[in-house]
Amino acid sequence: MNRRVRARRRRAAWGGIAILAGLIVAFLIASGTFDHAINELTLPLRHEDVIRQQAREKDVDAALIAAVIYAESKFQDQESSAGARGLMQITPDAAATIAKNSDATSFELNDLGDPEINIRYGTFLLRELLERYDGDEAAALAAYNAGPGNADKWGGADLSVEDIPFPETRAYVEEVLEKRDEYRRKYAKELGY
Repeated sequence: MNRRVRARRRRAAWGGIAILAGLIVAFLIASGTFDHAINELTLPLRHEDVIRQQAREKDVDAALIAAVIYAESKFQDQESSAGARGLMQITPDAAATIAKNSDATSFELNDLGDPEINIRYGTFLLRELLERYDGDEAAALAAYNAGPGNADKWGGADLSVEDIPFPETRAYVEEVLEKRDEYRRKYAKELGY
């Protein structure tokens, strides 16, 4: 078999593979699976039932809760180098205070690995911070990331994103606010809007 015939056959084989791949992608797009896979990679959402329930119970925007989880852990249970745990990255000290203030009957550090407990505690903290800063989401998020002492120094309830001097905290607040808007758009039904 000469070189030209082999090259033609190779091109024909690759052409067939390209057509098959195109058909598969078209099927995935038509079935909605492709969009779901893209969202799972770019903007994941899990535990939406717990998020909706906590949003209602604590009067916190469900998309804001989802955005904090995204920024803190990308919906993956993990532990930070500072010892913060779970989806919403709650520190053991914060968890002990939340357990005491929320009338939890019992609390163990391993509870922070439970998504329901972690989201409940994280939303409790978010609610407290929103109340502390008169609903100012930028201030509450800055405090969630860098602590209330820093948020107070930076302007408290009058804090704007531009006032945050820590680049990491400013980027965190910007990301959460941006992702909050994306969660509202992409997951309105799942988050109860």
